[in-house]
Amino acid sequence: MVQEQAGRVLAVNLRALRERAGITLSELARRSGIAKGTLSQLESGSGNPTIETVFSLSNALGVPVSSLLTEQAVPDVVLVRSGGLEVLSSNAVDLRMLRRLDVTGRVLELYDQRVRPGERQYSGGHPGREHVVVTSGRLRVGPPESPYELGPGDYVCFAARAPHVYETAGGPVTSVLMLEYPADAGPPAPAGTCAAAAAGESEGKTGDGVGG
Repeated sequence: MVQEQAGRVLAVNLRALRERAGITLSELARRSGIAKGTLSQLESGSGNPTIETVFSLSNALGVPVSSLLTEQAVPDVVLVRSGGLEVLSSNAVDLRMLRRLDVTGRVLELYDQRVRPGERQYSGGHPGREHVVVTSGRLRVGPPESPYELGPGDYVCFAARAPHVYETAGGPVTSVLMLEYPADAGPPAPAGTCAAAAAGESEGKTGDGVGG
């Protein structure tokens, strides 16, 4: 029931942003590389978007990811229940956006991040910084050749312009990820976009993009 509400929020925002941009489903499909049928499902609230799908839509529409995933009205109190969040998945990571903040020319996006064991999430780099706090498990994050290992309660912040990875050091990991980037730079590129385009692979494969 709550997950259905999250899907409705995405559906309403996607249609509103597309119509505001004055483009058809066919044109959005061309710009984003997402099938028209998939876009139609998302706008009807019946789709199940991946991380790559949502980031591709945000880039095609020129809006932050949060504009697609959060209700636009700003209440006095914001209470987020885990079951009401849209889940964005790749082969290694599940992301749930918690909150977006605009701070004088910069955008902060807060995510609940789950990293699966046995997989590696690779990012080719993007503008801004990434902040990570591990809440359970052990996480390796940072330069592919020498990532930092974090345990529960550990925090790291790093410039995201260089390639970086996210992977577990054993079992599953839960963490909080905050993306920080200049408002005029646009959202970071989705994981998998560059590699998938070059190799002709389907959505959901690891490749260039955000760490989480």
